[in-house]
Formats: sequence, C-alpha cells, structure tokens
Amino acid sequence: MIRRVYAIAVVVIMIITGQAHAQDRAPSNGHPGPVLDEYRIGPEDTLAISVWKNDGISRTVPVRPDGMISLPLIHDVRAVGLTATELRDTLIKKLAEFMPNPEVSVIVTEVRSFKVSVMGEVVRPARYDLKSWTTVLDVLALAGGLTQFASRGRIVILRPEGQTMKRIPFNYNKVVAAGGEQENFYLQPGDIVLVP
Repeated sequence: MIRRVYAIAVVVIMIITGQAHAQDRAPSNGHPGPVLDEYRIGPEDTLAISVWKNDGISRTVPVRPDGMISLPLIHDVRAVGLTATELRDTLIKKLAEFMPNPEVSVIVTEVRSFKVSVMGEVVRPARYDLKSWTTVLDVLALAGGLTQFASRGRIVILRPEGQTMKRIPFNYNKVVAAGGEQENFYLQPGDIVLVP
C-alpha cells in the first residue's frame, strides 16, 4: 500500500512540475535499472506548452512516433530524449527569432511512452502502459502473477539497446527470499519480461 501511495505521489509531482525523475543510468549497486532522476520525454507523451502572452502558439501537443512535436512558427521540434527543461530551452531559442524574450513553460501532462511487455507463464500476458518507474515484481503482479508452470529461476528481461537486445536474468526465488530485495530492479520503457 505504501509503495502504491509513493507511486501515485511521483506521478502527481510529474504532472505538476513537468519533470518526472528518471534517467537511464545504472544504479550504484550495479543492478540494471535507472537511478530515479529527471524524466525524459518519450513518443506518445502529451505536453502542455505555454508561451506567455501568446495564445496562438500555446497548446497541448502529442509527441509523434518520430519524436517530434509541431508548433506554429517554429514547425517541427525534436522532443524525445529531452527533459521538460531542455525542451523549454530549445523552444525559447527558436521562438527568439520571432519575438523578444519569449517566456515558455513545458509540462508533461500525460506519460504514454512507458510501455513494457510481459510474456510467457503469467496469468495475463500483455503490453502494459506504466505511469512511473516500476520494478520487475510490480509488473509481474500487474500481469496477475506467475502460473504454476513458470520457471521462476529463469525469467529474462530483454532490454532494447540500439539495434540489439540485452538479456538480463531475473531469479524470482532469489528476489523474494530474505535479503534478495536489491535484485528487484526498475524496468525501462520497451523492456520485455519473458517468463519461461
């Protein structure tokens, strides 16, 4: 229950400030997953862009699958991979060509780019849309848990890395045993959890 309250609080802070805290870096304990840091915009996220005293440019826009957003005057701008602050700075530079000292704010209003898949011996295999950083155990719980035929010691997470997939082993039995909590790492967008 406390974990859910914490997750909801993180999402609310993301929406209010436009900056969820997450970046793809390995944590100091050596396990594969993000250190909770600044959120990076992804495809299908929705952004509220406000230009002070300019309702003609201010609008809510989706991030297209190609990673771009479209705004009047400046047309297409790359948003994927940037923080809300970095995108704001980019928009200020582009708008400065058309107006003096533009004041811009960027708020991530909906996180839609955080998708992970769970396949194999789980009750509900599916692709899940997440709203915040989630651990492997959390996603397995979303999928209804493991079936009686699941090989708990041979679960694998496939993580996209450029044009290849990295295989990360996950031993469910070790994680749920006393002292195994550190093995329960955070997933990243695009991860596939395979339960043989």
